Amino acid sequence: MSINLENIRATKILATVGSACDSTNGLAALLDAGVNVFRLNFSHGTQAEHGVRIKAIRALEADTHQPSCILADLQGPKHRVGEVAAGSIIEVGDTVSFDQKDEIGSSTRLGLPHPEIFAAIIPGARLLMDDGKLAFRVTNIRDDSFDAEVLTGGPLKSRKGVNLPDILLDTRPLTKKDIADLEFALEQGVDWVALSFVQRVSDIIDARRIIGKRAGLMAKIEKPSALSSLDDIIAASDGIMVARGDLGVELPPEMVPGWQKKIVARCRMVGKPVVVATQMLESMIDSPSPTRAEASDVAGAVFDGADAVMLSAETAVGEYPVEAAGMMARILESAEAHIAENQEAALPQLPVEPSIYHAVARAAVALADTIGAKAIVAFTTSGNTALRIARERPQIPLLLMTPDPAVQRRLMLLWGTQSAASQLTNDYEAAISEAITTVQARKMAASGDHIVVIAGMPFGVAGTTNSMRVVSI
Repeated sequence: MSINLENIRATKILATVGSACDSTNGLAALLDAGVNVFRLNFSHGTQAEHGVRIKAIRALEADTHQPSCILADLQGPKHRVGEVAAGSIIEVGDTVSFDQKDEIGSSTRLGLPHPEIFAAIIPGARLLMDDGKLAFRVTNIRDDSFDAEVLTGGPLKSRKGVNLPDILLDTRPLTKKDIADLEFALEQGVDWVALSFVQRVSDIIDARRIIGKRAGLMAKIEKPSALSSLDDIIAASDGIMVARGDLGVELPPEMVPGWQKKIVARCRMVGKPVVVATQMLESMIDSPSPTRAEASDVAGAVFDGADAVMLSAETAVGEYPVEAAGMMARILESAEAHIAENQEAALPQLPVEPSIYHAVARAAVALADTIGAKAIVAFTTSGNTALRIARERPQIPLLLMTPDPAVQRRLMLLWGTQSAASQLTNDYEAAISEAITTVQARKMAASGDHIVVIAGMPFGVAGTTNSMRVVSI
């Protein structure tokens, strides 16, 4: 199997792997439809099931001779009510008591087996249940229970999730299950780990102690408390996911688009990859085509400057996983073509730090544009050079040459990048020849064309990006 490497999209696609697509043929079809990163959702499925999927994805990598990127998305500390008697219904104005007893709940009393909630609860705080379908406000607090008035009523169901947007809980985002899943995922060699329900920068630091440099660390922004520490969380993470599911429950819906734009802009400012996720093509779970609003939503992420967009249930359990991936790819391509043809739609140029590394990246993109170069080739050991160049959003292909397969895979998430293996060498001229061979093999440039090559001197030493060169093919 081979992949067409001509005219590859800049904006990447993450697809969640589930029962709808976890066969070898299903994964290959998603890859062929345009998927760049496979997401494993550890909220569902067993470690054994995810292990089989990881092996199948790596087998595809060997078959296609292209790096495969895998993101392990941890469940995080999800809060849920206990069991509820069938047929229980609450109405606006009712009062419901919450306690930690392991008893069947009813329309007047619900079990909430989470001590951290009772330690932090305050009068007036809101509780949202079942993805925001039910809403309560705390009215009275006792030593071991509290009462809440029903603001939005409806049927009560067992084990439904609870969101508390008004309080900061004394919890860590890594539960015992998460730690076990994390160790398993790292042993299997996943490329990224997504941390759910991040509230503060210390959550990232705690996870980093376990992950180290074994994988990229992505913080999911889905709690209002994370927004107040947004810059610190971005700085401590390797990437960010705008997780609009729970964020859209805990924030008023009308506020989510603005926060999406702000988070994407701040990530691009500091050169951190950012993913926009949740319900992007939700109707394609059971329909072969999306709504016009969904198409606009996906395109809007491109116009905002996101590095990647994500499919969740659409590919995990939907009836049209390949069609959803293909549709998303076409929407992204169309949005990118619009930007290319209408410069007023292009993202503004960003200020850069007064450093050699950022200056070289900015100058390389400007030089490539001035001389009409067909591609930018960057030699990178850690991937940091790639982040700096992608931040400038060049309108030509960006090929990253690295001797480290783990870096190749991790960079599949980054805007506009292709990656290729390079020999571990300190011979600059040999590396230039290798770059030319790779560019020609991928049909990125032909005889007589120019490419701009970025590297560091002395060559092959990490953290020395300080030179660029125009090469004629």
